[in-house]
Amino acid sequence: MKENLNPFHIAQQQLDEAAEYLGLDESTHKLLRWPMMELHFRIPVRMDDGSIKVFDAFRVQYNTARGPAKGGIRWHPDETIDTVRALAAWMTWKTAVLDLPLGGGKGGVVCNPKELSESEKERLARGYIRAAGKHLGVFQDVPAPDVYTNPQIMAWMMDEYETLVGEKHPGVITGKPLALGGSAGRKGATARGGIYVVREAAKVMGIDLQGKPFAIQGFGNAGQHAAILGQTILKMKLVAVSDSKGGIYNPNGLDIKELIEHKRMTGKVSGFRDAEEITNEELLELDVEVLFPAALENVITEENASRLKCRICCELANGPTTPEADHILFDKGILVLPDFLANAGGVTVSYFEQVQNAYNFYWELKEVQRRLNKRMTRAFMAVYEMHKQENIHMRKAAYLVAVSRVAEACRLRGWV
Repeated sequence: MKENLNPFHIAQQQLDEAAEYLGLDESTHKLLRWPMMELHFRIPVRMDDGSIKVFDAFRVQYNTARGPAKGGIRWHPDETIDTVRALAAWMTWKTAVLDLPLGGGKGGVVCNPKELSESEKERLARGYIRAAGKHLGVFQDVPAPDVYTNPQIMAWMMDEYETLVGEKHPGVITGKPLALGGSAGRKGATARGGIYVVREAAKVMGIDLQGKPFAIQGFGNAGQHAAILGQTILKMKLVAVSDSKGGIYNPNGLDIKELIEHKRMTGKVSGFRDAEEITNEELLELDVEVLFPAALENVITEENASRLKCRICCELANGPTTPEADHILFDKGILVLPDFLANAGGVTVSYFEQVQNAYNFYWELKEVQRRLNKRMTRAFMAVYEMHKQENIHMRKAAYLVAVSRVAEACRLRGWV
């Protein structure tokens, strides 16, 4: 029977397993199974040639029991409401497992940003805020960058919001440029948080990571930072990377600085010197100590999970492992650091950005990294202790921690 790879159905299946394990009552389970609010809207944009193009867009506020919704805005030609729903659900569990006073949200626009000029991107960004702005706010819903959006797009969105309300609200958008209230340390925060939890996982497993091989599927922003930090913090050896055009492998190690420059110049990792060409699928099955899936959803499935050889799988991507694969990896003794724990460094530093905006006082980089280290370490230990106590895989353990916290907030508010 073929696996169901709809991301929202997977998110619901994961929640269902946690709800059954926790013995959630029917009303709480039903409330947590669907978004509390969805916006579907259309954005008319005047293109540079004078024509009008209409873009479909979404904003999902999944659950706000613990605080304002928080989540990025994705621009992608294949964006779907189910993807946005799933990511908003995972953001709800992510903020809860990190014990941040936030809920979960997500946004999306169906577009191909590679085909848009800078002026068209600006008009689209401002159009999004005009359509969704009355549902956003520092105490309501705080967007951030995601796939194919960036600090400049966030700056336009913040400016449009402030223009609409007639007041300064830098905390309404995170992931902004530093000059407009962004936080030091935000750019590499997702990878840094993942590296911190790998470090903690290695400690509890009794693994010495120094000199051991690691591989990264997906060599974008998070993947490149993971490569650098895996070498500098964990003292590991990068032996393989891949992107959408293919992968490379050298068991003796890859020169990370040269590889990043090669990727910048050519747009791909393929063709890098002294490296064997491999596929994305082959990379996942390499004999490495740590594997970082940092690309797409549903790459580790029931079909290939039994062939993975890593000891730790750190999910920097959202949803790279299917529920069926989770059980296989658990039985193999591979410790999976689930996405909404492993890649929560980004939202954690976004939360720090909100705090700094509110106080109009900004921390230095070392302070941001110190606080991130403390948050990620504490979150890992909460999940790992649940994993050991209940003898369940780490994703289910993370769900039990997160769902119980959100369910408690819903009960205390009298929603259920």
